[in-house]
Amino acid sequence: METIEDVAKICEITTHITNKNKNQDNYKNISNILPKLDIKKAYDVISSWPDYHPTPLINLNNIAKYCGIKTVLFKDESKRFKLKSFKALGGAYAVADLAAQHIRNGGNPQDLVVTTATDGNHGRSVAWGAKLANCRAEIFIHAHVSKAREIAMQELGANVIRINGNYEASLEACKNDANNYGWQVVSDTSWDGYTEIPLQVMAGYSVISTECMSQMDPARPTHAFLPVGVGGLAGGIVAPFLHELQNDMFKVITVESDMSACFLESIDAQKPKLVNITEETLMAGLSCGEVSKVAWELLNSTLSDCVSISDSSVASTMRLFANGHTVQNTNGSNKSIEAGECSTSGLTALLAICKNETKKQDFGLDKNSEVLLIGTEGATDPELYSQLLSASVKI
Repeated sequence: METIEDVAKICEITTHITNKNKNQDNYKNISNILPKLDIKKAYDVISSWPDYHPTPLINLNNIAKYCGIKTVLFKDESKRFKLKSFKALGGAYAVADLAAQHIRNGGNPQDLVVTTATDGNHGRSVAWGAKLANCRAEIFIHAHVSKAREIAMQELGANVIRINGNYEASLEACKNDANNYGWQVVSDTSWDGYTEIPLQVMAGYSVISTECMSQMDPARPTHAFLPVGVGGLAGGIVAPFLHELQNDMFKVITVESDMSACFLESIDAQKPKLVNITEETLMAGLSCGEVSKVAWELLNSTLSDCVSISDSSVASTMRLFANGHTVQNTNGSNKSIEAGECSTSGLTALLAICKNETKKQDFGLDKNSEVLLIGTEGATDPELYSQLLSASVKI
């Protein structure tokens, strides 16, 4: 059975970029991208949904001990409603908002058609939101989305359309059909002329930080390692803290797959840059080749660093969580955590850094550091999850 030391040995950062655009005094210029009132509204709505409860914020005390830092906190989104993913917050909230607008304008929800492109979890959220709102969902998936994730969306009542190509290709197909048939795109990424709904999705994600702030009080992180695809989750996590801390914001480090590091490449180029994805990562939610416009505007001057990682330690890190090695309970027992593929990214980066004293110093990590990690998902594809835990998938 792998120990923390065993897993740390294979955790590596492929590329590290320090953000030249970081501006600690830029709060006033970006504070209205996701306003406080929108964050509060999202929390008020989502916290009123049936079966809502804050997801656990788990103290990974064994990880903190290995790393030689004060605290490592892990927000466990595998417990988010029945969708086992943070994505339950964003797409479903945006659909609920659209349905409410439709009704206010005298429409019937059954006449509303929402559509999106997805690697799986966002599509499940949109499908779930459509089911709750009694409207129709048309979900586009690309060639590499697993059958299990396709079926999960169909079971929520969505019509699922699989196309050839990658995520960007599925998004183009989604946008084309929406334009032809008058459907409403509910995307977690944004582009010129399309920002309002992605901001609603991001507002939904901000519930995570609203919960974290209450669960951590009065403490606040010194560092956050945030997984990034198009940047919507990172934006949603950062915004509530940014409103509170303003120009005293903690270090925000984004973590991406080295097969699709669009945010890292964009920060390095100091402008949004399209990345051509030639191979799909196991961390499916991170497989995005282009940053979200609104996320870029919020994060461009906020991030401290961007790192990319490979797939080489995904399975081992998942097993580290599942086997209970990350947490020791007060009675001496270990705590098993259901962490899906993307949930490993922050811990992988942290272990890769902390096994090297020079790297620790580079990131400002020491005995007083309090680190926040986001466990984005649980076993959203149960078959793949089981295969990875049993090491039957070759990396």
